[in-house]
Amino acid sequence: MKFSQFQVQFTKALTTMEKGNVVEATTRSSMRHGDEEIEGNTNILRIVETFLRLFPIGLCVTALVIMLKNSQENEYGTLDYTDLSAFRYLVHANGICAGYSLFSAVIIALPRPSTMPRAWTFFVLDQLLTYIILAAGALSMEVLYLTEKGDPPAAWSSACGYFGPFCHKATASIAITFVAVICYVVLSLISSYKLFSKYDAPAPPMSNSNNNNKGIDIAPFHG
Repeated sequence: MKFSQFQVQFTKALTTMEKGNVVEATTRSSMRHGDEEIEGNTNILRIVETFLRLFPIGLCVTALVIMLKNSQENEYGTLDYTDLSAFRYLVHANGICAGYSLFSAVIIALPRPSTMPRAWTFFVLDQLLTYIILAAGALSMEVLYLTEKGDPPAAWSSACGYFGPFCHKATASIAITFVAVICYVVLSLISSYKLFSKYDAPAPPMSNSNNNNKGIDIAPFHG
């Protein structure tokens, strides 16, 4: 009788152990599947981000070359992109963004573990380059509008009526620049997501006065 009870208890113990092993194996399988899914999503995001960093290179170089070759001479005179500071800034901004896009694409394409300094660096630089290229496009658009429409109160007549090809090339260069701006806006959103989804924002430093006053009791004044 005792042997039968021992056999029953031993069988229950084996059954419990088998169930525990099954649960543990299932948990490990779920965790492995989750890790593989996260890794797959990370790889997809890296591929998309690499493409978005390579694509503006062609856009910026195209806009830069069009503006560099933008010069016209006729019986009314000569008009060159260097005559307008906004167009010169557009050329420089496109050159800087093209170089940064190539440099950042090479770094992103390498499968390296993400760190907080790296995430913060890309976040800050993406934001900075976005504002640079956006400012260049906005300033050039304003100058092109004045060149086409003129400014009668300032006695500035329209120049596009006399230098039509110059204005057409400038329009094409500015339009391509704004396409690059869209790419940089998306890149800024991606770098923001990668930063703030993994890391917390830095805590504001405590002032010395607050630290010195901490723990100091002020006696109440009785009138």
